[in-house]
Amino acid sequence: MTIEFIGIASTRPGSETETAAVQGPAVQLDYLKELALAHEESGFDRVLVAHSSASVDGFTVADQILTHTTRLAVLLAHRPGFVSPTYAARKYATIDAFHSGRIALHTITGGDDREQARDGDLTDKSTRYRRTDEFLSIVRKEWESADPFDFEGEFYTVRGGWSSVRPEPGGIPIYFGGASEDAIRVGGKHADVYAFWGEPLAGIAERIRDVRAAAAPYGRDPRFSVSLRPIPAATEAEAWARAAEILELTKEKAGEARKAWGWGGDKKDFAAARGSQRLLEYAAQGDVHDKRLWTAIAKETGAAGNSTALVGSYEQVAESLLDYVALGVSTLLIRGFSPLADARDYGNLVRLVREQADRSELAAV
Repeated sequence: MTIEFIGIASTRPGSETETAAVQGPAVQLDYLKELALAHEESGFDRVLVAHSSASVDGFTVADQILTHTTRLAVLLAHRPGFVSPTYAARKYATIDAFHSGRIALHTITGGDDREQARDGDLTDKSTRYRRTDEFLSIVRKEWESADPFDFEGEFYTVRGGWSSVRPEPGGIPIYFGGASEDAIRVGGKHADVYAFWGEPLAGIAERIRDVRAAAAPYGRDPRFSVSLRPIPAATEAEAWARAAEILELTKEKAGEARKAWGWGGDKKDFAAARGSQRLLEYAAQGDVHDKRLWTAIAKETGAAGNSTALVGSYEQVAESLLDYVALGVSTLLIRGFSPLADARDYGNLVRLVREQADRSELAAV
């Protein structure tokens, strides 16, 4: 199995523990270039350009990353409902035309009504997933149809849709995130890669089974991604000492981070998303699961996004990442609490995971 590594892109410094850095301009091109190049040099395959109701335009960010790197690809998050699906499809296809094979679509339907409302979307979550279903159906038609097509749905009507710019078949993979039953239903139908937050191994195995069952009626066999926040060090003791420092900084600065990044509210406000609820349920059961999955940051932040960590030596963290691979995960989305420094440091993890995976494959031959 080929293992794909995805990092995180940002146009300015900052994380849960580095709120002072986010006081500068929202777009800092030199920082973005430095962060992208750090991921490329560390052996990452892609970086995620995330999306929120307060974030800068992701299409522009993606183009800048692709222009200033030579190999690194981008996973560009997109929230259906604000750009027509035909136009969104052409926007992705245009980037692909300039940077062939280096763009992917990450579908973020949105699990929090308040966050959606900041962009003027007052629909409920079930409605949003029905809209996403139509959106992705049209996107694929726009990418694949050599002849004009019509579409009639609850949310979108297209007459004679056609694009002069189309990717090669499969050239723009669709990633999909979401933990609710609606998400699994829609993602199973459309996803090339289904993305999970970092749950314990038993939870990921359960979710893989659910998505595969949802995908089977459509003849689909999706790949799977897990998002984690590794905290590696030379020794396990050093890693746990760093984890304790990160937790203390998060406790001090979590409120500042929410404000600086436009999240707003208290940490309890994030529990509307089913993915956040699942992480908080695991956190309530204990701080450490499996060998070294640490949930304390999720508990402290209200599981605002990817917030569970793997703590240990480089070798131990690599081993734990491979435990997810053994379940059928082929994409590892890893990001740190010191984004630039960690992007550089994670080159050690990327190398170790791939070396250990290669040795396991050779041993199985």
